[in-house]
Order: sequence, then C-alpha cells, then structure tokens
Amino acid sequence: MTVESTAARKPRRSSGTKRAAAGASARKAAGTGAQSAEPQLVQLLTPEGRLVEDGENAENAEFLSYVSDITAEDLRGLYRDMVMTRRFDGEATALQRQGELGLWASLLGQEAAQIGSGRALRADDYVFPTYREHGVAWCRDVDPTNLLGMFRGVNHGGWDPNTNNFHLYTIVIGSQTLHATGYAMGVAKDGADSAVIAYFGDGASSQGDVNEAFTFSAVYNAPVVFFCQNNQWAISEPTERQTRVPLYQRAQGFGFPGVRVDGNDVLACLAVTRWALERARQGEGPTLIEAFTYRMGAHTTSDDPTRYRRDEERAAWESRDPIERLKAHLLATGGADEAFFTALEAESEALGKRVREAVRNMPDPDTMSMFENIYADGHALVDEERAQFAAYLASFEEGH
Repeated sequence: MTVESTAARKPRRSSGTKRAAAGASARKAAGTGAQSAEPQLVQLLTPEGRLVEDGENAENAEFLSYVSDITAEDLRGLYRDMVMTRRFDGEATALQRQGELGLWASLLGQEAAQIGSGRALRADDYVFPTYREHGVAWCRDVDPTNLLGMFRGVNHGGWDPNTNNFHLYTIVIGSQTLHATGYAMGVAKDGADSAVIAYFGDGASSQGDVNEAFTFSAVYNAPVVFFCQNNQWAISEPTERQTRVPLYQRAQGFGFPGVRVDGNDVLACLAVTRWALERARQGEGPTLIEAFTYRMGAHTTSDDPTRYRRDEERAAWESRDPIERLKAHLLATGGADEAFFTALEAESEALGKRVREAVRNMPDPDTMSMFENIYADGHALVDEERAQFAAYLASFEEGH
C-alpha cells in the first residue's frame, strides 16, 4: 500500500483568527530561536511568581495570547494538579521504599512541564508517554492507582489506553516516539481534527528511534508534538555529554520548528504546547518542545544521584520549584487564600491514604496466566513449560 505524503494537504481547520495571527508570529519567533547560538527560553512566569507583561520580552510575548483565557480559577486548578501529582508521586516513592513496589520513577520537579502540557490537550488528542508521565496521566483522568500495578508486578499496565487516549507506559527508551508518529500519520490519513503528543527525556533524544520518528513525522507532515523533558540527567550522564547543541535546535535539521520552554513554568508549558498542538491540527506538521527542567530526585528508586551530582546543583533548582512559583503568584495576585491551600493539603493527604490502601490490596495475578496469550494457537513448547511449572508449584503444596 502506498502512503501519500500529507505535506501538500490543506489545513484541516481555518486559521483566520487573532490567535492564529499570534501563532504565526510565535512560529517566526520559534524559527529565529532555532537559528540562534544562544538558547531562547520561553518564560511567562518568573521564578518569583511574577507574570511577564505584554511587550516586556518579544519572544515570550508571542505566546501570551495562548494563555490569555486563563482565569484565577484555572490557575488554582493548575496548582491543584501539581500538588496532587507530587503527593501521589511521593507516596509511590515511599511505598517502594517499604517494599510494596519493585521500582518507581519519580517526576519530582517536573510537575509544571507535565501539567502544563497535559492541560493543553483536547479529549480527542492521543498521548504516548514514557514511564514518568504521572502528571499527564492525572490530566487524562487515569486513576493514579492504575499506574502502580506494573511497578508492583501484578499487571502489564492497568488501564485501557483507548478510554482516556493515554497509551500504556513505555519502558523501552524512545520507542514510543515511533508509535506516536505512526498513529499521527493515521490520524492525518483519516482527516481527523486531532493531534498526537509523544513524551520522552533528554537521554532518549540520543536514541535512533527518536531520530527516525523525527524523519518520518517531517516527511509525512504528521500532526505530532514531540515533548522532551530535559531534566538535565540521563541517569548519570549530564546533557552536555549527550549533545553539542541545545536539544530543541535539533528540530531544524529535520525541517520543523523547535522551541525551548521553561519547564518549571506551568503557564509557559501550557502556552507553548497549545501553540504546537494548534500547528498540528492545522496541518502544519510536527514540533519539538524542549521543556528545560530538573529532576529533583533519583532517576528511579534504584539510583543514587549523590554519586554523580552536587548538592549545590539541586539547591539552586529548588529555588525554581514549579509549585512554589505558582503559589507565589496566586498569593501576590489574590488568586487564592490560605483556606484554599489548607483544603488542598487535606485533599492531598486523602489521596495518599487511598493510594496506600489500593496498592496493599491489589490482588496477585494467577501465576499460570503468564503462559496465556503467547501464541494465537497452541504451541508444544509453551504447553511443555506450562506443565513443568505447574508441577513445580504443586511440589510446594505437597511439602517437598
């Protein structure tokens, strides 16, 4: 079957709006940034919690229109999302330390990148995550307890990807970008007015799968957004040992825009992702977003970051905490009062309790189920292995 390139197809939606005009200007700014020797960082909320004003910074101002509709209630919602996600993440880490989970990959410090981008999505958009997108899963209404089954070893995922348009977690580094590209090519062929987003880390950007996904998405003008969370470390390897140019600049070599955004600024992540998704829906092809953030904790609970990075480095990034940044803005603008924060603290504690109870009450799977669904029909070797393992289990019951 011949797959027709979508590069020449017409946009699937008209862009005759003021916001589309701002988007065109933003595209120009993004393209300029990709050519610059110095990385351009889109930031709408400073580390002190001050909102960047229109006209204060030409590059940032281009994206302000994409969050012009955000109200105080919306900001409280974004803050709640980040707090609840961090509480869940912290509980999962504690459960692993207590022996209830085999492993856990924490997102501590990356809440703004995930919540900002996650809340930019429409219900009909499709998400391809790695294994750390707990905040995006929250935005897609995936029950947090469903994320833990795989890490406890009782299932292979725990949720139906098509229910929330949120694919199962992907352990193989970078492979989900190819899945996302193929899915996006299908979306384009179907003529659907939706987009696809693929999440990956700075380490995954060195994988061949990711670069192949860039190539195919560009050639077929696929409606996909590549969202790279550059948390500075690929396990113990710093970004500067992986690449000689800022990651977002790689996009220009494949023929599509790249933008670096402050990954600790939830508003900037929301705005840039909305812009990139709009490009995709209008038939303008892929975009690479590099969310410049920091992994506050270990790569996973099997990692010890003190062996390869300095405490001073983490301390410097703690001052840019995404949750404290938005809290400072809410307090300074009167967007929230102490009653709101107190009630949210109680709600987050209730979530922690629910997660603890759910994990400890997860039923163990049927041991023999590992032999199911291996082949469509019966297979002599699998039948033999099943019989041998059943005999082995029976030996314990007989007291051998």
